[in-house]
Amino acid sequence: MKRIITSLFLLFIGYTQANAQIDAYKGKGDLRYQVGANLQKWGTGIVTSLDYGIGESFSIGEQTSYLLGVKSFAGIDKPGFGDRFDVKARFNANLGSFIGLPSNVDVYPGLNLGLKNFGGHVGGRVFFEKGFGLFTEAQFPIAKYNSDAIGYEHLNNQFSFNIGVAFDLGK
Repeated sequence: MKRIITSLFLLFIGYTQANAQIDAYKGKGDLRYQVGANLQKWGTGIVTSLDYGIGESFSIGEQTSYLLGVKSFAGIDKPGFGDRFDVKARFNANLGSFIGLPSNVDVYPGLNLGLKNFGGHVGGRVFFEKGFGLFTEAQFPIAKYNSDAIGYEHLNNQFSFNIGVAFDLGK
């Protein structure tokens, strides 16, 4: 896993200067779709998100995740669909152009409101060609709906790391 992350980081650095003509975030009307892997302490799965630009540096969107591989807990049956599934509404501040990054790179802190918690996220994406790039994102709960969560109630209600591909649907 460390080798994958290191390789992606090196690709990210290499392409940021070479492809500055590609926009990672253009502003109002910008539409980005991301799909990738969701990695958590007790499981791994898939994640998709769709963000729509509502201003020069702001976007709203949704995110859906489903855990495929879940580590078992002692004495507890397999998790059901509701334990594995989560959907969130998102708000992002797209800061790439604001902090002077090349136009093909964007970083975005944000807030999300989901079925399991109210949380935050910090992410980044880089586009290599028109319409295609990579993203990475870290998510964390700020306020859990069930502070006494036990067993599978922790799924989608803890720190998670997402990594995958990003598509510009406006191109």
